[in-house]
Amino acid sequence: MKIIKIIMLVLLVVFVGIQFVPTTRNQSDTIPETDFMIVNKVPNNIKSKLQASCYDCHSNNTQYPWYNKIQPIAWFLEDHIIKGKAELNFNEWDALSIRRKASMLRSIIKQIEKGEMPLDSYTLIHRNAKFSEEDKTTIIQWMVHLKNNL
Repeated sequence: MKIIKIIMLVLLVVFVGIQFVPTTRNQSDTIPETDFMIVNKVPNNIKSKLQASCYDCHSNNTQYPWYNKIQPIAWFLEDHIIKGKAELNFNEWDALSIRRKASMLRSIIKQIEKGEMPLDSYTLIHRNAKFSEEDKTTIIQWMVHLKNNL
């Protein structure tokens, strides 16, 4: 019984200690001119869905939930955002070549069709980020049109 108390005390001290390890915040006050929404004049209905479903992980400005200050959750979120931005950063859209944009649009379309994006782990907590079938159809049709007009 004494060993269990010692283990619990050590775990509590470690948990409290890791709360002081900072993470990098992905937040910006500006929207660059290279942003996907600006460059492509995205319709409002699609814009709002993309912002709710994609921009937290795929832009330079994450809207953090209240629990992002709790470690190790903050580390998980930071890693997830870094990986998401490495794949696609909507704020840097216009810096991509036409060929890369077409490739990105094909990838976005495919991932939305297959239900791979937004991630289930994200939509579990952010219910407004989930795409309805109507949302999927509208976004995909718009993205196909955009890809064909590059």
